[in-house]
Amino acid sequence: MCKAIVYVTLRESVLDPQGHAVQGALHSLGFNGIKDARIGKYIELTLDTADRAEASAQVKEMCEKLLANTVIENYRFELVEE
Repeated sequence: MCKAIVYVTLRESVLDPQGHAVQGALHSLGFNGIKDARIGKYIELTLDTADRAEASAQVKEMCEKLLANTVIENYRFELVEE
């Protein structure tokens, strides 16, 4: 078995209102050194395969079809042995 850890973030060119709200809240709490905040998604998947090439291909397809909106989001993933 193999675990995939997927990170999905908005592209730099896309406005992130949630990140902006978090930045403002941090400033109001006294954390004034925050220049920017961006919000993303963290997804863990356990795959029933030991073949890293197959797992990588499957996760890439999952990201392209469902987990990330590739028009406005970037994704990256890493595979770890379980």
